[in-house]
Amino acid sequence: MNLKTLVACINVYTLYNAKASIGRSEKEEALRLQANFTKLHNRTKENMAQKVLRNVTHCIFDMDGLLLDTEKIYEEITRQIAGSFGRPYPEAVRFRVMGTQEKRSAEIAIDECQLPITVGDFLKRYHKMCGERMRNVPLLEGAERLLRHLHANKVPFALATSSGAEMVELKTTNHRELFDLFNHRVCGSSDKEVKNGKPAPDIFLIAAARFSDKPKPENCLVFEDSPNGVSAGESAGMQTIMVPDPRLSKDRCSHATQVLRSLEDFKPEQFGLPAFKN
Repeated sequence: MNLKTLVACINVYTLYNAKASIGRSEKEEALRLQANFTKLHNRTKENMAQKVLRNVTHCIFDMDGLLLDTEKIYEEITRQIAGSFGRPYPEAVRFRVMGTQEKRSAEIAIDECQLPITVGDFLKRYHKMCGERMRNVPLLEGAERLLRHLHANKVPFALATSSGAEMVELKTTNHRELFDLFNHRVCGSSDKEVKNGKPAPDIFLIAAARFSDKPKPENCLVFEDSPNGVSAGESAGMQTIMVPDPRLSKDRCSHATQVLRSLEDFKPEQFGLPAFKN
């Protein structure tokens, strides 16, 4: 519908409301134009709501729940610790914990689940149970394909995880060669430069600054699975790709630049990166 038609729509519909004696055919035309105007208005709002995708030169990846299938293990470990005190571990609390540094995760779990335990004791149990279960975690769908594609096309990429360095080593035991493809790693729970964990932007800004060519934030694309991580990327001034837990509501994902079912669905060319060949 062009501007001339829109003006006609407004004029005719105004006349329709103003004069009850208007002819039937004119009334029908007014209603038809009003319907078209409403459709156009709604479509315009939808288009405005769509995110504009900008070209990037560098990528920064979260790890847990995005590259490695660890989040369900974390969830079960925390549920077992809470259960040992007769406490539940609600889903809402789990989503608050996702993406945060280890100490902060423990604080949230203890506070929200009302656990009679110190942060230190919680983490002792937590690390022991992780050590028993985290050595054989599988890669998530699309992770290896995307990382190898970026490496083959000389697109620089870094790891920015809230896990500590020791935990990263443990979880990547069976994927050493793949994780060696990263330009560098920033491990939030053990890196002294990361003063504030996600949802603060620190970890992503530090990851960007450690590339040799120091790209601007707007030239970096963040890959995340948690709302906290997406908020951190957004606060850093970076575009964010989100691969969320399917239990998360759409509202909790709405701040991401793009939401995908898995990394398998990512189209690099939409962000000015080399496309997959197959």
